[in-house]
Amino acid sequence: MKRGSALLAMGMVLGLGISQARAGEQTPPDWNGITLGSPHRGGTLHLTADGPGGTLDPQINYGTQYIQVFLNMYDPLLTFRMVTGTTGLEVVPDLADAMPQISPDGLTWRMHLRPGLRFSDGSPVRIEDVVASFRRIYRAGSPTAASFYGGIEGAKECLEKPDLCTLPGVEGHPDTGEIVFHLTKPDGEFLYKLAFPHAVILPAGTPPHDLGGTTAPGTGPYRITEYDPGHGMVLERNPHFHVWNPQAQTDGFVDRIEYDFGLSDEAQVTAVEQGRYDWMLDAKPADRLGELGAQYPSQVHINTLLGLYYLAMNIHEKPFTDVRVRRAVSMAVNRHAMTILFGGDAISEPLCQMVPHGIPGADLGMSCPQDVEGARRLIHEAGAEGASVTLVVPNRAMELGMGTYLRNALQSIGLNAQLRPITAGLAESYEQNTANHVQIALAYWFADYPSASTFLDDLFGCDNYHPNSAVSPNFTGFCDQHVQSLFGQAMAQTDPEKAAPIWQEAGRAVMEQMPGAPMIQMKTVDFVSKRLGNYYSTLLNHMVFSHVWVQ
Repeated sequence: MKRGSALLAMGMVLGLGISQARAGEQTPPDWNGITLGSPHRGGTLHLTADGPGGTLDPQINYGTQYIQVFLNMYDPLLTFRMVTGTTGLEVVPDLADAMPQISPDGLTWRMHLRPGLRFSDGSPVRIEDVVASFRRIYRAGSPTAASFYGGIEGAKECLEKPDLCTLPGVEGHPDTGEIVFHLTKPDGEFLYKLAFPHAVILPAGTPPHDLGGTTAPGTGPYRITEYDPGHGMVLERNPHFHVWNPQAQTDGFVDRIEYDFGLSDEAQVTAVEQGRYDWMLDAKPADRLGELGAQYPSQVHINTLLGLYYLAMNIHEKPFTDVRVRRAVSMAVNRHAMTILFGGDAISEPLCQMVPHGIPGADLGMSCPQDVEGARRLIHEAGAEGASVTLVVPNRAMELGMGTYLRNALQSIGLNAQLRPITAGLAESYEQNTANHVQIALAYWFADYPSASTFLDDLFGCDNYHPNSAVSPNFTGFCDQHVQSLFGQAMAQTDPEKAAPIWQEAGRAVMEQMPGAPMIQMKTVDFVSKRLGNYYSTLLNHMVFSHVWVQ
């Protein structure tokens, strides 16, 4: 895309009254979460995306697209408050009836299951289902089994022999409704991990393997009734749902959600403009932002996002086995140019650390000026001049534009670079599978919860490298024992102020070895139909499908 059109788009976005997310809480103070009787209840919400988002297994899928769907279908014991702004980073009871009671040493966590809960197939939610769901995290091979839940007593044995997993660290007491977690060491982030979607509660009889294209009964307000990965999915109301905590789950305004796949990002924009769809998943092409800002300002919503784009470099694939090459790549890039290609500084900013701004205690104050000559010297020293490099990018217009610039930057420092676009819905799983031998990729990542660990440990932790798996967040293959020990020290701190300097040290250590080169921090730009009302977005979950209405 030409620089001039991007600057025009940036100016249009900056110059018009497009909705900006507020920092405060948006939930109506007296709302009980029940929409029955509301004039806005009913109708069908129409969503569109380039393609499907992978497996329908909520304990395995690690992609934003389907997690955004699963939030309306499943529940953990705890969850993040379903409100806008920073209040949405707080944890509240979900299937548990109250916040956990934690022993003074931080090793024992006690909760009670709410009575009267039912799955979408009508069966009651039992203590046995809770215990079985946590065992299934290991048996089914959840990508966060080790990194998030490896500190539960018995987790080590479950990770080594999943089929024999008993997990004594999760006790269930059917007579009292109590669930007790026993940890092997204090975990300052265990509250967040219990609220993460991989900890959802499923029926005890759910198969202990990836569900693929089938679904398990859930407890949320919606359930999938039709699914074809080539075309889309349909969600309808869960007839057994009732509101127990409106800050965790509401019963939803729309009766039906139709999510269609197959349109390019350009076609998605046009379809929402025409009212054929109410919301589009994919990033808006930069050359369409001016049009949206000029003609549809009331339908465009810009929201703060704890997310980033970065260049992931596989340290097991030449020439990125050499740290000098990885550093040279970072030095070759003009990050201001990357913000322009994304759509301008109204919706993105240069980033020089692998944790986005806004994560508590993680800012490093680092700079990353472009230095093409210095990068060329490093490539020469590494003997990598002329090395063949294939850059993988999603095939959407915006990422293709950034990818073209990045390919040219790699060529400018002496690498023989080419671009390989991959269907956007498949790019993440393709990049993460080591069998595909991806050398370098333009990737993005969003916060799982408000901690530096969900970037540093998720993307560069030893426990998150899963060779020959399509779900391997650390697909750079980076594993450094010193850095890993810093991750462990930081996560063991129950005081965020004591954890912050450790995370900062870990962040600098990662940047020193550069398995990933940060590019930009972005905001979300949601474009919705004229008929969509009560637009609602949270920092962690983005637009909440159950909260919007279409009539």
